[in-house]
Amino acid sequence: MKEKFIDHNFAKSSIDLITKANEIVSEYVADGFVLTLRQLYYQMVARDIIENKTQSYKRLGAILNDARYAGLVDWSALEDRTRNLKSQSHWTDPADIIYSAARSFALDKWSTQKQRPEIWVEKEALAGIVERAGQTNDVSYLSCRGYMSASEMYEAAQRIRARRRAGQETLIIYLGDHDPSGLDMSDGDIPKRFETFLSKYGQSPVEVNRVALNWDQIEQYQPPPNPAKETDSRFAAYQDQFGDESWELDALDPNTLLALIQDAIDAIKDQDAFEERAELEASQRRILTAASERWEDVAEFLGDNDNEDEE
Repeated sequence: MKEKFIDHNFAKSSIDLITKANEIVSEYVADGFVLTLRQLYYQMVARDIIENKTQSYKRLGAILNDARYAGLVDWSALEDRTRNLKSQSHWTDPADIIYSAARSFALDKWSTQKQRPEIWVEKEALAGIVERAGQTNDVSYLSCRGYMSASEMYEAAQRIRARRRAGQETLIIYLGDHDPSGLDMSDGDIPKRFETFLSKYGQSPVEVNRVALNWDQIEQYQPPPNPAKETDSRFAAYQDQFGDESWELDALDPNTLLALIQDAIDAIKDQDAFEERAELEASQRRILTAASERWEDVAEFLGDNDNEDEE
């Protein structure tokens, strides 16, 4: 909601920018998305509202910050996924926790599949999009935050080994920036480190499917470019192939990213097996729901059993 805390006199150009920002935010809210500031910035660049340069990004952030305090922009319009309060869950009574369990109860719908996907995204700012894709498809998702840590790569290798013992392969669905390091993460670093952790056991590499951001998508969607970092040790090789420009994953429309992820998942999913597990999940969830709705009867039954045991 919009809530005013300060008075602020905005220039007409700032008011125009705020209006455009609210229009774009409303479009994505209608589709169930909450944008980060970076995503909103790239949408404005793509629509020729602002220039693609650092000064424009900083100006947009400053104006929207003031606009929120002045009651002109919804406080929930933009999200910050890096700073969130953590707390324990609480319930009003036992019936409440049973009802909560019923809503959250889920069977592993990939347990009977030959291959299981995981969604990895380079940037924390886009975790909301992969989270949505993951929850829709019962797929695990991970924000790499740049290059993966050794600990997380080791844990990933352990998951893959455990699945292989059960006869199931793993597909990594990867999304990252199109820049020297972004390409190296999916095409070089991750496969090499998987090889390190798996070759010891005589196991083959893991398939990494980079679904975005790729050159054909840059040609198709024309996201705004940025200068590639010349200080990156991989710049020279990147420059030989792609030139001096790079492109950020944030610049792609969230619906486009979701579609790319969904296509990669659908390519390996056995839909009949998936739906069979979903139906079993729904029937067991109904049992839990019924238990929460008749908790007094359940509690009385359990209490009578306790008395019988004491006798």
